[in-house]
Amino acid sequence: MRLLIAVDRWLLVAVILAVVFCLLVVTSRLGLAPLREIAASQNGIRYLFSPFIGAIITGTSIVVTINQLVLSQELGAVGDQRSRMQEAMGFQTDVESTLGIGVSNPEPAAFLDQLVGGIEDRAGRLGETVTADDPEGAEPVTDFVDDVTRNAETVRDDLDGAQFGTFEVMLAALDFNYSWKIYAARRIRHHHGESLSTEAEAALDELLSLLKFFGEAREHFKTLYFQWELINLSRALLYIALPALAVVGVFLMYVDATTLYGTTLGVDNLVWLASAGFALGIAPFVVFIVFILRIATVAKHTLAMGPFILRETERETDVE
Repeated sequence: MRLLIAVDRWLLVAVILAVVFCLLVVTSRLGLAPLREIAASQNGIRYLFSPFIGAIITGTSIVVTINQLVLSQELGAVGDQRSRMQEAMGFQTDVESTLGIGVSNPEPAAFLDQLVGGIEDRAGRLGETVTADDPEGAEPVTDFVDDVTRNAETVRDDLDGAQFGTFEVMLAALDFNYSWKIYAARRIRHHHGESLSTEAEAALDELLSLLKFFGEAREHFKTLYFQWELINLSRALLYIALPALAVVGVFLMYVDATTLYGTTLGVDNLVWLASAGFALGIAPFVVFIVFILRIATVAKHTLAMGPFILRETERETDVE
C-alpha cells in the first residue's frame, strides 16, 4: 500500500490504463465472439461508447462541484480570516518559544524538520540526564530515546529537500508516530517522575510540548495538502474530460464494423482501435480513483489526532 500511494499519480494512471488496454486485447484471443461480428450484427461500437458521453459529463461536473464546495470553506469575512491569521501566528510563536529559536522556517517541510529536530534534541537531553542521575534504572528511558532518535533521523532525511504539493512531505510526516511517543513519554513521567531531576523534568515537558506541536502541524499541513490535491483533481478532470469526449465522439460518428480491415500481430485492427478508445474513455474515472485513493489512505492513517493509536503499525513496545 505504501508503494501504491507513494508512486507518481500520472504514472499510476498510465499503468492502469495500459493494463485495461492489454486485458481487452488479450481477451480477443480467447476464442470469444469476434468484435467485428458484434459491431456488424448488433451495432456493438455504438452500444459500447454511447454511455461514456453522459458518464463523463455528469461525473466530471459532480466531482468538480463537490471539490469547489469543499474549497469554499476557505472563504470568509475579514474577521474570520484575521482570526485564522492570529491563530496561525500564535501557534508559530509558541513553537519558536519552545524550540528556543528566533523565527521558524515558513516552508512546511523545513518547519516539520525543525520540530522533529527539537524533539530529537529534547529526547537526547532526557536520556543523558537520566543516565547521569540513575545509570541502573535508565534502561526504559534510553530505549525510548533511541527509538525517538532513530525515527527522527529517518524522517528528517525524508524531509530534506521535500517540496509541499508533492507527497514527500506528507509521507515523511506519516512516518513519525508522535501518538505513541506521547504515550511513552507520559508513561515515563508516571513511572519515573519522582526520580527525575529538575533538568530531566524540563526536557520531558519540552519533549511532550513539541510532540503535541508536531501533531497539530501535521494536521494543518494535511488539510492544506487535501485542498491542494482536490484542486489538482479538478484541473486534471477538466483537462482530460474534453479529449475523452472527443475520442468517444469519433467512435460514435465514424467507427463501425467496416473500419480498419485487417490484423496486426494476429489481432483484428478494430480490436486494437476499440480497446484504445475504451481505455481513453475511462481515463477520467481512473484519474478520479487514483487521486481519491491517496487522499483516502492519508485520511485513514491520520484519523485520530493526539494520543490515540488506531493502527498496530504505529505502536511500539510498552515503556515500563
